[in-house]
Amino acid sequence: MSSNQGSNPDFGGNKKDPKKGFRFNIYWVYILIAAVLIGLQMFKGFTPEALPTTQRVFEDSMLMKGYVEQYTIIKNKDLVRVTLKPQAFADSAISRPFTDSRLPIDKLKGPHFQFSVADHKSFDERIQKLTEEHPELTGKPVAKYEVEESWLTPIISLLLPVLVLVGLWVLLMRKMNPGGGPGGPGGGGIFNIGKSRAQLFEKGTKVNVTFQDVAGLDEAKVEVMEIVDFLKNPKKYTALGGKIPKGALLVGPPGTGKTLLAKAMAGEAQVPFFSISGSDFVELFVGVGASRVRDLFKQAREKAPCIIFIDEIDAIGRARGRNAIVSNDERENTLNQLLVEMDGFGGDTGIIILAATNRPDVLDAALLRPGRFDRQISIDRPDVKGREQIFNVHLKPIKVSETLDVHKLAEQTPGFAGADIANICNEAALIAARKGKPAVDMSDFQDAIDRVIGGLEKKNKLISPEEKEIIAYHEAGHAICGWYLEHAYPLLKVTIVPRGTAALGYAQYTPKEQYLYNTDQLLDQICMTLGGRASEDIFFGKISTGAQNDLQQITKMAYSMVSVYGMNEKVGNVSFYDPNQENTFTKPYSDETAKLIDEEVRKLIDGAYSRTKELLSDKKEAVEKLAKALLEKEVLFQSDVEALIGKRPYEAKKILEDVHTPES
Repeated sequence: MSSNQGSNPDFGGNKKDPKKGFRFNIYWVYILIAAVLIGLQMFKGFTPEALPTTQRVFEDSMLMKGYVEQYTIIKNKDLVRVTLKPQAFADSAISRPFTDSRLPIDKLKGPHFQFSVADHKSFDERIQKLTEEHPELTGKPVAKYEVEESWLTPIISLLLPVLVLVGLWVLLMRKMNPGGGPGGPGGGGIFNIGKSRAQLFEKGTKVNVTFQDVAGLDEAKVEVMEIVDFLKNPKKYTALGGKIPKGALLVGPPGTGKTLLAKAMAGEAQVPFFSISGSDFVELFVGVGASRVRDLFKQAREKAPCIIFIDEIDAIGRARGRNAIVSNDERENTLNQLLVEMDGFGGDTGIIILAATNRPDVLDAALLRPGRFDRQISIDRPDVKGREQIFNVHLKPIKVSETLDVHKLAEQTPGFAGADIANICNEAALIAARKGKPAVDMSDFQDAIDRVIGGLEKKNKLISPEEKEIIAYHEAGHAICGWYLEHAYPLLKVTIVPRGTAALGYAQYTPKEQYLYNTDQLLDQICMTLGGRASEDIFFGKISTGAQNDLQQITKMAYSMVSVYGMNEKVGNVSFYDPNQENTFTKPYSDETAKLIDEEVRKLIDGAYSRTKELLSDKKEAVEKLAKALLEKEVLFQSDVEALIGKRPYEAKKILEDVHTPES
């Protein structure tokens, strides 16, 4: 959405900011002043130009020949400047350096030469001694002593620290507010740090996302489109005495399309649309969050009727006072200001708040009450029909094969959100391009689904034949349990190809789209999950670490059955589930009940394990067939399993029931 900011002149688009240009010119002035100061500091005083020489040349070629009229010792610099008599320039050794340097001898009054000495006191004593030892020298040179102070040195020593501090301050302010213009994401500087960072989409602003790009969210789209209609035709709803809702909360798991729906709303709405993230209110300085909330609603009132969208509102909307140890006063002040603003304007102002979160359980109760967020729009993971629509949207820019079955893809991706489906489509296109195919076919999508579920295929992972055999029997145990248990999910594929960081093989099933599970269904799921461990025990007489993930799943499922769903006779019809997770440090039951829960969970899992071993012992021949086929082919599909051990009995039973129904 940020790419559309430039099309809005009110929010720092192509329109030039005069303040920004002025600040740019000031920086060049600073640079120019610094360059002048450094240049003056490096300039060697205001004395006439003097050629460099050495102390030896001075003594032998100038002093001993009587050419020196005066020499000046600069005490604080250990420097000697020499002024010669006019007749000295008749000597070619003296005049040649000036000729080579193209300096006019007749106009140069002096000093003519200069050189450095190690110690000016020692030099002075040596010159005095030389003149005393040679009384024949005509016209003894005049010696002068000076201390040369630069007027620029104290100025630079005073101004340089100030300039450094000013530069660091300006740099810090630019880093804290990188956006620039007023109302834009930067706030325009330190004095505008309390300004809202909301991005405004005016009427007529082009947004690339529309409701046509949102698939599988039909009910949510109807709700959102109705909110837009509230603002377009308010009299239609207020004529009967009703009030326009003040806010709507989009709730759903990550990747289901909450932000996408808001983007489509910005593209479709013919009213101003403010978009901001919850974290944009949080800042280093105290009071900035509340100030930005006030500024956001001030801008919204000026643009009303309009919509404000706050993404990830749980960043500032968490419940207050739940944990005093880690409380954040600044975040609570921001939330308090938001609560006041949402309930502080009349119902006829035409401002609707739209927010999105995947953590509704942590939001403050005052934020969710009617009058603030009147509606909660649930955006769940799509069903088969919704997934098929989402696949069709994401397959538009992809060259797909004519034989691609989109409905079958939707059936093979239960529980996948819109973001997951978009990832699968992209991965399939990359896999097909890597293989040099002209179009993406079903096998590429199968590989993409495997990669998303199980991870990257590890072709170079070295597995010993003994380990490979254990993996094959483990996965065959899962597959046979799922094949012969009535309430288990139908098998789709079983493989022993290593994937990801830890998966050495896996069995993929096609879960049914259902919301309620009975005891028999859950027990069959536990038995199917224990099939790998039971198969290892039966065929090798020992168990391996390969069932770690399986044991985690069944433990969680068994404890849920006993302590959450009330599916145990001894524990009873009670549920210890705490949706708000308020009892973090205390258990809502006694130690005796905890012991009873542990005993019943262990009894449930032990019973399921015995049942699984009994089933696999009866179907031992089928397990061996499947394991040997896996060792040979590494991947088996449902049709391969049917060819090896026959059709799944419960599917055949269902077909017979359909054939012998009275209607037939």
